[in-house]
Amino acid sequence: MSLHSTSAPFEAAPGSQTSLRVANQRRVIDAMRALGTTTQATIARETALAPSTVSSIVHEMVTAGVLAMDSSHGGRRGQLVRFSDNAGFVVGLDVGHRHLTVAVADLNQDIKARQRFDLPRGHSVTEALDTADSTLDAMVRKLKIPRVKLLAAGLTVPAPVDLEGRVVSAGAILPAWADTDVRAAASGRLGLPVAVENDANAGAVGEFSQGAGRTAQNMAYIKVSHGVGAGLILNGRLFRGATGSAGELGHMTLDEQGDVCRCGNRGCLETFISSEAVLTLLGATRGPDLTVAQVVDAALAGDVGCARVIGDTGRTLGTTVANLCNLINPELVVVGGELARAGDLLLAPLREIVSRYGVQGCTRDLAITAAELGPEAHLTGALIMALENVSLTV
Repeated sequence: MSLHSTSAPFEAAPGSQTSLRVANQRRVIDAMRALGTTTQATIARETALAPSTVSSIVHEMVTAGVLAMDSSHGGRRGQLVRFSDNAGFVVGLDVGHRHLTVAVADLNQDIKARQRFDLPRGHSVTEALDTADSTLDAMVRKLKIPRVKLLAAGLTVPAPVDLEGRVVSAGAILPAWADTDVRAAASGRLGLPVAVENDANAGAVGEFSQGAGRTAQNMAYIKVSHGVGAGLILNGRLFRGATGSAGELGHMTLDEQGDVCRCGNRGCLETFISSEAVLTLLGATRGPDLTVAQVVDAALAGDVGCARVIGDTGRTLGTTVANLCNLINPELVVVGGELARAGDLLLAPLREIVSRYGVQGCTRDLAITAAELGPEAHLTGALIMALENVSLTV
C-alpha cells in the first residue's frame, strides 16, 4: 500500500492502464470519504463505475489493507465496505480564542482520542502547536500506534484564512496569529500535510457532512461566539470566495455611528451580538465573571433578563440573515456557537425577523435550526478536511 498526500500525489503516464486504475481507485476512495461505511452497489452508483470494476478495486484495496469488509451482511456486493483500521489516522485541531482541542480519528471519522486545553488570551501559533505536538505524542503512545500512521491534519481558527493557509485580519481574537503562514508552521511542527480553515467554514463542512445539513445542497452555517462568521455551502460545495475570506457576516455594518469593531469599522454586527457584547449587557447586574454558558443556563431556567438578551440577539442577527438569504437563497440556515444551545429562545426571534424581511421566494421553504453537532461541528470539519488531504492508492 502507498499513501500519498494531495501535496505530492502519485502520477502515472496519462492514458496508461496504470493511470486509469489509479483514477478509478481515487473515485472509489472519494466516494468512501463522502459516504462513509457503505456497500459496493452504492459505490458503483455514486461513481458511475461498473459493478465489476468496483468489485475488483475493492478487492485490491482490501488485500492491500486500505479497505475492510463486513462479512455479516448479505451477498458480496451487499457487504459493508469501510476503511481498514490499519489504513491510518487523521488529526483534527480546533483552535479558539481561549482553547485548543486535539483529536485523532481513523479514516472512518471515528474519534479514537480527544483532549481539550485552555489557552491564555493572546496565545501564539507556537504555543498552540507545541501543545498539539506533545499531545499527539501522548495520544499515539496510548493508542499504541506509530506516529507515522498519522497521515494528515485539519486545523481551524476563528479568523479569515486565505487560500494559501495564511491567517489574515486576526484582530483582537488571535492577534499573535495575524499574517502567519499557519499551514507552513503547522506542517513543519507536526510533520504532516495540514489543511487550515476558518472555523465557521469548518463548521459548515461538519454540519453538511454529518449534522443538520446532511440533506441540504445550499446552506449557511452561522457561528455566534467571540466572533460572528458564516460558512457557506453552495451547490454542495464549500464557497470560499476569491481570496478565501467569504462569509465574514460579523463585519456587515448595522450602524455607521456604532461602536468601533475589532476590524476597525463602526457598528458591525459583531459589536451587537458577540459573546463579549452579550456579557457586557448583563455584566452590571450579573457580575463581571459571568460566562455565556451561565447566561444560557439561566435563560433556560427562566431568568427573564438573560432570556431577553438572547432574544434580542436573535432579532438583531435576523436582519443580517434575511439579507444573506435574499442574496444566496439557501434551503437551510444552521446556527452554531455558544448561544445556539439556547434553542428557540434564540431561534424563534431569528425566524420571525427573517420571515419579516426576507423575500418570500428566498425564504418560503427556508429552515433555521441549531447545529446538530454543537461544539463538535468545527472539529468534525477539521477531521473531514484532513481526510480530504490524503489520497490512498495501491
